Amino acid sequence: MNTDMKKQSCEIILILPDIRSAHNVGAIFRTADAFGVSKIIISGYTPSPIDRFGRERSDISKASLGAQNTIPWEDVEDVISYIKDKKDNGFEIVSLEQSSESVEISKYNKKEKVLLVVGNEIKGVDEEVLNLSDQILEIPMMGQKESMNVSVSTGIALYVLSN
Repeated sequence: MNTDMKKQSCEIILILPDIRSAHNVGAIFRTADAFGVSKIIISGYTPSPIDRFGRERSDISKASLGAQNTIPWEDVEDVISYIKDKKDNGFEIVSLEQSSESVEISKYNKKEKVLLVVGNEIKGVDEEVLNLSDQILEIPMMGQKESMNVSVSTGIALYVLSN
């Protein structure tokens, strides 16, 4: 076990709105734990680590290797109000999305408090959230495909933000 844990260089809250796949949610929890994310916000139809009957979801637990128990998380009904509140409390709102307004992620000058929003596997980040964003970051694509899996792109973004 590595006892020389690196200190997080900024506070990161991660928002997962309308993520379809429980496997993606579990993988994101595991990656978020690795990069010291302070909290994960689940909203919309994103599957929660606890089902509506109060039972742990085995598909999320398996993919996260139990990270859903190490990172605080919350299911938020009104994600827009949550984002506005965090913005009012000094968080920079950063969305991970391809758009005409996006900047390459390697050029981002991170702040002390970042709220990172990742998007739905098909539709991406909602337009209303993009309009609230202080920055829209994009991972450059060099191959034939236009995008990556949301859990992979989240991992890349968290790596950049945590270093």
